[in-house]
Amino acid sequence: MTMTGQFRSNVWDPLLISSQIVSLQCVFYVCLGVWIAAVDFIIGTGRSSDQIFKYEVLQFKDATGRLIMGAYILNSLTGALGLWYIVQRTKLCLDFTATVHLLHFLACWVYNGFCPHTFSWWLVNLICIILMTVLGEFLCMRSELKAIPLNMGPKTDL
Repeated sequence: MTMTGQFRSNVWDPLLISSQIVSLQCVFYVCLGVWIAAVDFIIGTGRSSDQIFKYEVLQFKDATGRLIMGAYILNSLTGALGLWYIVQRTKLCLDFTATVHLLHFLACWVYNGFCPHTFSWWLVNLICIILMTVLGEFLCMRSELKAIPLNMGPKTDL
């Protein structure tokens, strides 16, 4: 009997990958909505889907735009927690982060009718990609490098 086990299987599983992408996309938008609702509550403005998809909202000119940018950055931190909980693989964090933000880019493009072209939108999303990837990799790496206990039962002296 040969034991050819691996720690993790490298089998192509499109259903798993698709469900992880959908789950992370849900985490991304739900958490972003919660962060933006908190910002709206603090500054007393109305909630709108424009705050998520309209790229003109992300601007340095006024306090509201800067607070929405802060919500995006906080969302990248909660997105990293989503990577840690859902993906659980250090080497896949960049792939899933890029996929989430690519789908967000496409959603913004469809919502606005044209490609986002403001510098602030691209800068905020680039910072969010970097933060979400690095923190997600850090969290996943800590989990992957935990010591594996090897309790074989009670020790006996012979």
